[in-house]
Amino acid sequence: MLKIRLGHSPDSDDAFMFWGLASGEVKTDYDFEHILRDIQTLNTWALEGKLESTAISVHAFAYVADKYALLRHGGSFGDSYGPMIVAKRALSPEELKETVIAVPGKMTSAFLALHLYFEDQFGPGIKPKFEVVPFDEIVPAIQDGRYEVGLIIHEGQLTYEREGLTLIADMGVWWKGKTGLPLPLGVNVVRKDLGDAAVKEVSRCMRESITAGLTHRGQALDYALQFARGMDTPTSDEFVGMYVNERTLDMGDEGARSIRLFLQMGAEVGIVPTVDVEVVD
Repeated sequence: MLKIRLGHSPDSDDAFMFWGLASGEVKTDYDFEHILRDIQTLNTWALEGKLESTAISVHAFAYVADKYALLRHGGSFGDSYGPMIVAKRALSPEELKETVIAVPGKMTSAFLALHLYFEDQFGPGIKPKFEVVPFDEIVPAIQDGRYEVGLIIHEGQLTYEREGLTLIADMGVWWKGKTGLPLPLGVNVVRKDLGDAAVKEVSRCMRESITAGLTHRGQALDYALQFARGMDTPTSDEFVGMYVNERTLDMGDEGARSIRLFLQMGAEVGIVPTVDVEVVD
């Protein structure tokens, strides 16, 4: 029996997506072991090819396309929403340009989006000042004054206002306005050296797991709430709906086009290497 170590973040949307596999709803002869880590760790591990299959940031895929096949399903896209720049008070563009921003990791898609946003808003060669902070510590770090500005991901996008923070810019809104496309954030990948048969079977299992969650929403949501980090059920349900939907089942031509454009623009400003993006099923 082939063992597949499946990496994903300890978040309600990923948990929802993989409920079908974790619950046994999806049948397979493979032995799936769920490895839960923050996305920055999964991105770093992917550079080493450590896991057979994993969720990673679209940004990170530019560095691991030689090792991993990119699947059509399992992707997270922000359609007029996404990572947010937040602060305790409104900042002028000039203030933002000069302020250190707490970011959740240098290989996150949020980080790449931030750089593209700065290039677009402030001109060629203008890059954000930043320091890396664990994603779940960014809001507290702003609240206690360690940082004035933060780039937030995950459920913070829904809860920042109740935490007393102000929205400076939403990367998903900006990207949609600039390109007309949803902002690509996360993808699922499978290691190519497992062989075609294994890649196809892992792909099938993941696709059916997403389908199972969407079909048995109540059960999958109950499971996902274990990973909701204190979110109430309505908020968690909203968060899951944002990132597990029909586009998660199949990113379609629009999703693939957005990924290619995102990484192409990243390469043009020197943030990522140039890469051919091939999406497999």
